[in-house]
Amino acid sequence: MILAIFAVRDALKKGELFDTDVPPSEGQKYPKRKAEIMALVPQGGYWRDLPLEIQKEYMKKSFYLGGGKTGMARRMSWDEPCLTLTCAPAQKQTERCHPEETRPFTIREYARIQTFPDDWIFEGSATQQYKQIGNAVPVNFAYEIGASVVRFLNAAQIDQSRKKNAA
Repeated sequence: MILAIFAVRDALKKGELFDTDVPPSEGQKYPKRKAEIMALVPQGGYWRDLPLEIQKEYMKKSFYLGGGKTGMARRMSWDEPCLTLTCAPAQKQTERCHPEETRPFTIREYARIQTFPDDWIFEGSATQQYKQIGNAVPVNFAYEIGASVVRFLNAAQIDQSRKKNAA
């Protein structure tokens, strides 16, 4: 089995995983000042890539605490896997900014990153839909785990039958 590592581009653009670019959908927006700050973060970057004074403004007291806080003010890269999605794409500790546009991922982008098919229907408000997707195991990952369990159980059954027949 060949392990494939997919990047954000693979989820949102037409290619090996999906036949079309991600369909449009609603999504959360950043408040004005946060959008101004996030616009300064380069693709693949995070709060430490901001000018020092803006780092302090954005991080507030957290600036002086230890730890990397690498999920804060985080802009994804087209060419890298996405960080784990959470239930709220625009919260300070969990934001996942679009690689090019200064905004959180839309609901459909979130779903694509989790490898849901485009026709999968999520119910409820936008907040509830983000939560459903953020709490989900990626569809393709769940499939591969299930397939591995089936292969293991089939191999164990064959092995047990061989031992029984040899006796």
